[in-house]
Amino acid sequence: MPPELIIFDCDGVLIDSEIVASRVVAQDMTALGWQMDARDAMRHFLGMNISDMQPMIEARLGRLLPDGWRRGMADKLIEALAAEAKLIPGAEEMLKCVSAMGFDWRVASNSSDEEMAVKFSRCGLTDLTKGRCVSAASVIAKGGKAKPAPDVFLAAAADAKTPPERCIVLEDSRLGTRGAVAAGMTCYGFAPHGDGEALLAEGAAAVFTRLDEIFGVLA
Repeated sequence: MPPELIIFDCDGVLIDSEIVASRVVAQDMTALGWQMDARDAMRHFLGMNISDMQPMIEARLGRLLPDGWRRGMADKLIEALAAEAKLIPGAEEMLKCVSAMGFDWRVASNSSDEEMAVKFSRCGLTDLTKGRCVSAASVIAKGGKAKPAPDVFLAAAADAKTPPERCIVLEDSRLGTRGAVAAGMTCYGFAPHGDGEALLAEGAAAVFTRLDEIFGVLA
């Protein structure tokens, strides 16, 4: 039986933004005294919401971050992503095809609404994604939690008035996969570089290396 709702992660699934964000985070961490490069930042923080990054960073540094650090980091990310974000190959075509096939879909992301807005604007997806996005920030504002909690996925399902068990998710991060599985949804991993073992370990039903592989589970 085909799903009633498809939920896509944003970064690493629709938008190629993770290396940009990781570079910005690495520069900030290095300035604060935690020496790292973009690969280190990706290993530590991939898929993580800024609010969840803060206590982890403070524990590593052994001190509190400066007042306003979260807002400052968000502003740095927005500026960089507005200038450098790119589409994952095939993302726009996939979304248009999914819509043409009659499937409802949402984007559920640990990114903020502002971040998603600048990324989609730069990549030409604003009209296509309008009214379909659920951010961790909006969920946290209502008392929920970011991924790896299931709350962002459950909010996306509720927005579409779809039971979780009738949803499938496409995720590229361990935290996102864990959250989707915890929400009671079937999750498929996306690992275009072939490194999907961690996603399978978190409960992904299968791992795709191309976005068009999702059509194989929509029949």
